[in-house]
Amino acid sequence: MPRQPRERRRRVSPSVEVTRIHDGDTYVRVNSIGTGGTRPFLLVPGIGVSSTYFEKLAPHLGEFGPVHAVDLPGFGGVPHPNSTLSIRQYADLVGKVIDEMGLNDPIIVGHSMGSQIVSDLVSRRPELSTLVLIGPVIHPRERRVLTQARRFLQSSWHEPGTVKILAISAYLFCGFKWFARVLPKMMAFPIEERLPLIRAHTLVIRGEFDAVAPREWVEEMGELLPSSSLYEIAGAAHSVMYAHAEEVARLCVEHARQTADTAAGDPELIVVEQAARGADAADHSLAAIAEAIGGRITETVGILQDDDEKIAEGKTAAARAINQESA
Repeated sequence: MPRQPRERRRRVSPSVEVTRIHDGDTYVRVNSIGTGGTRPFLLVPGIGVSSTYFEKLAPHLGEFGPVHAVDLPGFGGVPHPNSTLSIRQYADLVGKVIDEMGLNDPIIVGHSMGSQIVSDLVSRRPELSTLVLIGPVIHPRERRVLTQARRFLQSSWHEPGTVKILAISAYLFCGFKWFARVLPKMMAFPIEERLPLIRAHTLVIRGEFDAVAPREWVEEMGELLPSSSLYEIAGAAHSVMYAHAEEVARLCVEHARQTADTAAGDPELIVVEQAARGADAADHSLAAIAEAIGGRITETVGILQDDDEKIAEGKTAAARAINQESA
């Protein structure tokens, strides 16, 4: 069933504040925008990457309260733990963020491997009522590294240049060794066993060209989840929330306003046609590009100096430059 996109939502200013939530020697970096309200969004990125993947989505989500995007241990410049973390351990760290920050029934959003993390968390915490899975991995019948590598390359072909640049820089910070240690955890995680245990009303979003989260897998997820809505955004790939941030935000906010009863049963996958694509780097002015690059440099210096204030300064400058001309 095709669905037409609607008008833009209001946006909050992407002024970023950075905090740390510790668990012994390990910590999660939480990057927050917006203030006030009672029901925040909590965003969890995928393997190897950082909260930067949400920098275009987050400003459109301030409907109920602040938006918090996490950088998990080993990713986004957060130090690697001494031992490899499992999906369950990552999920427990996200749960610690919820508890220590006092987040009241946050709307939980996970992308790629982040969808595994939040599925595991929410399946064990029935008080969390709203879940969003974007580009969820991995299809149970495709738990082979070569298969996933091929599918990732197929999807990457359709990603905008900005996403490719973000991915390269994120993987450099992550490092091959840590990525290779976490990858088997992602490949083996049985998300299909967690989905039936989720009581939260769940929204699943994929891009048309997302070979990593193929349509048949998303439709299977709809059968496994007790309460779900399924959407496919035309023209999008695996990082659909970046190039099509406004439409993904609309779906997330509408979903958060629903209840589980409104979507019970076997959901039909709805295709969102002609979704508006956000501006890529080539679409920005030279001044905006320069400001974004300067912000990235400042953020990188902050990471290297272990300076959260400088990280926040850099993230704010880059996010404002990237978002200002697509307003």
